[in-house]
Order: sequence, then structure tokens, then C-alpha cells
Amino acid sequence: MEAKAIARYVRVSPRKARVVVDLVRGKSVVQAREILAFTNRAIAETVEKTLNSAVANAENLYHVDPESLYVKTCFVDEGPTMKRIRPRAKGSASRIRKRTSHITIIVATREEA
Repeated sequence: MEAKAIARYVRVSPRKARVVVDLVRGKSVVQAREILAFTNRAIAETVEKTLNSAVANAENLYHVDPESLYVKTCFVDEGPTMKRIRPRAKGSASRIRKRTSHITIIVATREEA
């Protein structure tokens, strides 16, 4: 049994989000929540909300005990990039890329592992 949650168009670069997501991959849900609660990165809050959503999906759809779940898969994909212009010297301009991310977390029960 697997349950999935996706946070789309999160306003953080995928490179920064992957650092946090790599911390919880393969851990039990209880451990992952503890790690995210004490991770000193702004994106950890969004990752924790996505994890809680995946756990709630498993609980409501499949009637599974949340204690028996673990983070089977989690990854960060690149979303659309917002392009902005910053004025520079001598009338020129440089481009600023404001990147977005799609965070996907899949939880499963240990019996399948």
C-alpha cells in the first residue's frame, strides 16, 4: 500500500529543497517528523506539511496506522522558473531566475519492504 502527496510550485530552488528531502528518505514517519522539526532550513516546514498530507492520505484511504509507515520515495522536481530583470550599469540589464519546485513524497507500510 502506498500513499502520495505532492506540493507544487513551491517558491524555493530545487537544489535547496533536495538537501532537506535527502534527510528523510527511507526513514520511518516518526523519525522523519523529528528530523524535519529540528532542521534549520525554511523549506523543512513545507516538506513536513507534505509528509503529513501523505500520511493523512494513507490513513483516510487505506485505514493504515501512521506508526507503521515509512518514507518510501521522496524527490524534488524543477517547476517553472519566473524570469525577472535587474537593472545594471550603462543601461544594460541582467536576468534573475526565481526558481520553483515540485516536492513529491510517497509513504508505504513496512510489510511491502
